[in-house]
Amino acid sequence: MKKKLLPALIVTGLIILVVIIMGITALINKYTPTKKTEDLKEYFNISSDDEAALIVDNELSDYKAKIIDKKIYVDYKFVHDSLNSRFYWDANENVLLYTTASDIISAAADSNSYSVTKQTNDFGYPIVKATSDSALIALDYVKQYSNITFKSYDDPARIVITSKWDEIDSATVSKSTQIRVKGGIKSPILKEVKKDDKITILDSGDKWDKVATEDGVIGYIKRKALSESKKTKLTNPDYEEETFTHIKKDKDICLAWNQVTSQSANSKVPQVISSTKGINVMSPTWFYLNDNNGNLADIASKDYVSYCHSQGIEVWGLFSNFENTDVDAAYVLTHTSTRTTLINQIMSAAFNYELDGVNIDFENITEAAYGDSYIEFIRELAIKCHNNGISLSVDVTVPASFNKFFNRSDMANFADYIVIMGYDEHYKGSDAGSVSSIPWVTEGVESTLKEVPADQIILGMPFYTRIWELTPKEDDDAVTDTEDQSKYTVASQVYSMDAAAAQLATNNATAALDEESGQNYAEWSVSNKLYKVWLEDSTSLENRLKLVDDNKLAGAAFWKLGFENSSVWDTVIKYLN
Repeated sequence: MKKKLLPALIVTGLIILVVIIMGITALINKYTPTKKTEDLKEYFNISSDDEAALIVDNELSDYKAKIIDKKIYVDYKFVHDSLNSRFYWDANENVLLYTTASDIISAAADSNSYSVTKQTNDFGYPIVKATSDSALIALDYVKQYSNITFKSYDDPARIVITSKWDEIDSATVSKSTQIRVKGGIKSPILKEVKKDDKITILDSGDKWDKVATEDGVIGYIKRKALSESKKTKLTNPDYEEETFTHIKKDKDICLAWNQVTSQSANSKVPQVISSTKGINVMSPTWFYLNDNNGNLADIASKDYVSYCHSQGIEVWGLFSNFENTDVDAAYVLTHTSTRTTLINQIMSAAFNYELDGVNIDFENITEAAYGDSYIEFIRELAIKCHNNGISLSVDVTVPASFNKFFNRSDMANFADYIVIMGYDEHYKGSDAGSVSSIPWVTEGVESTLKEVPADQIILGMPFYTRIWELTPKEDDDAVTDTEDQSKYTVASQVYSMDAAAAQLATNNATAALDEESGQNYAEWSVSNKLYKVWLEDSTSLENRLKLVDDNKLAGAAFWKLGFENSSVWDTVIKYLN
C-alpha cells in the first residue's frame, strides 16, 4: 500500500512545485519592467532621411521639417498656424511677405536676399522654396521675426521649438530611470534619463506623470523618480516685442457716412452738415475698386473737403469693393502686384484730396476666396497711411464663427480704428427681424472687445430700418403663427426713420417697446398680409450710445446721413462730446 502511495505523493508534489514555480515566474514577470525599447524613428514618424520631427511647445506636430543642404525648412502652413500668422505667402506670385509695425519685408522664392522696404539684405541661402501646394521657409528666417527659440537633435532628426512663454511645471530626475510610451512598466522604453536631468511635467497621475525632455521626447515617468516640481516662467531674452503706434483722436469720434452717388452731389455738403449736430468726421462714399488691376474710380471733391475742414470736420474717404460687380476683389488682394497698385491708388487719392483718413469698407470677404490677403492688405496699407499721418479705419461685421479669419487683434495692431458694422442682423432675404437688436449689438461689442482695445472701437449704428411683409404661401391662408416663417413669403424694404413713422401713421399702427430687442415695435395687416417693423429712433439709438459710453469705446458711426430724424442729434451729442 505504501509502495503504491509514494509515486502518487511524488507526482502531487511535483505538480505543486510546478504551480509554485509558475506562480513565482508570473509574479516576477508582472513586476519586472520590460526592457523593450521603442524605435524613435517610428515614434516620431520619420519616413525619410531629409525629414525631421517638429515638437512645438511639448506637442508633436503632424508637420515635418525638411532638411535641404543642411538647412532646416518648415511648411508655410505650419509657420502660419503654429508660429507666426503674420507671414504671408503669395502663391500666385511666389513671394513671401512679412509686415512689421513699420516695414514690409519681402523675399522671392529661391532667392538668398530679402528687402526691407527699399533696402536689400543677404540672408546667405534661399529663404523660401515654392512647393506644389505651399512653400517651405527657412526656420532661421522665421525665427528672425518671431518670438520663438529652437534646437535641433539627431538620432532621429527632430526640432524642438518653444513659441509660448508661459509658466511650466519643471522638475529634475532624482535617480536614473526610463521614460516610457505609456504609464506602466510594461510599456516600451522611449529614453533613459539620468539623475539631475531636467524635464517638464505635462500632466500628473497617481503613479506616473506625463513629461517632456529637453530634446523633445514625450512620455511617462514614475512620479517617485522626480524631484518636487516647481513653477518656472519661460522667457526669450533675444526677442524684443514690437511697439505699434496709432493715430488716435483725443475726443469721441462722431462719424457720419455720407452716401455720395455723383460728382454733383458733393455740392450739397453744406446743407447736409447743417442738419446735424456733433459730427466731427465725415466719410463720403467716393472711391471704389474699378478693375482687376487695382485701379480706383472716384467722385471726390476738393471743395467738399475744404468746406468740412472749415467747419472743423475731418474727412475720411470711404473705399469699397462692391460698386463694380464685374471686378474680382479677391483676385486683386491675393496678387501682391495688384494689391500694391490698389494701396498706391488709395494713397494717391488721400494726397490729392487732402484726406484726413481712409475708411475701408470691403464686404463679402470669405476665407475661401480671400484667405489672409485681406488682413495683409490692411497691414500694408496701414504702414503707408501712418508714414503720411493719415488715420486708417476698417469697417468689419460683428464677430461670428464664419469671420474669425479676419484676425481682428492683428488688424487692431495696424489700423487705428475698427468700426463695428452694428447693423444687418436681419437683411434682405433673411427672416423678418430687427436690423440691429440691442442684445445682438451688445454681444458684438463684447466679442470685439476680446480682440480690440476699447479706445480703437467705433460702433456703427443704423439710421434705417426694414419694414417686413409676410404673405401666406397658400392664397386662402390667414396670417396666424408668424414664428414659423417657412409658411410665408418674406420680403422687406428699407425705410428712413421718418418714412417708417409715416407708414405707421398711414396704417393706424401704434408702436410699443419690445423688451427683447430693446426697440419700439409695430405690426399691422393689409389684404391678408402682415407687416412688421422694429423701429430705429431716439430710443434704439440711445441704447446703443449707452454701449459706447459704458464700454468707453472710441465713438460711434452712423449709416447713413439723410435717413435720420432730426431729433436724434440731441441724443447723439448727449453721449458724444
